[in-house]
Amino acid sequence: MLEKPVEKKKDLSSVSEEGLIHLGNRRVAVITAEWNPDVTFAMRDAAIEFLHQYIEPDNIISRLVPGSFELVNAAARMLSSENIDGVIAIGCVIQGETPHFTFISQAVANAIANLNISTGKPVIFGVLTTNTPEQALERAGGKHGNKGTEAAAALVKMLNFQF
Repeated sequence: MLEKPVEKKKDLSSVSEEGLIHLGNRRVAVITAEWNPDVTFAMRDAAIEFLHQYIEPDNIISRLVPGSFELVNAAARMLSSENIDGVIAIGCVIQGETPHFTFISQAVANAIANLNISTGKPVIFGVLTTNTPEQALERAGGKHGNKGTEAAAALVKMLNFQF
């Protein structure tokens, strides 16, 4: 049976409830970049608030890293050294005057994709890549909702994914 196509969302905090069930004793990590803290901390807080509906609070580990580039190393280390079932990587990279934005964004996206494949555990890309600080704030609790909520819902759904 074919599934219906998903309608384009305008609010990142609006998530389908399909696939959202309590995860029992599963343990997850929310790793947050300290760079652009007005954005990343708002996303982290929204993600953790959402996760509390599906995961026991003691099973949610929150850690900080300096920037978005460091999210990958922290996620890999947590997945290999702790009893962690999944990770949300939260960061924000804003376009500047140099190619730094492109290098960081692509490197983090590719590395997180590779972690998903190599570990078999969900690592959710909760990294905003925007042109302006205003666009980032609009996606961290502003008019477009909160990417942290969307990332948390994705993690819960992937931890419940069955084939």
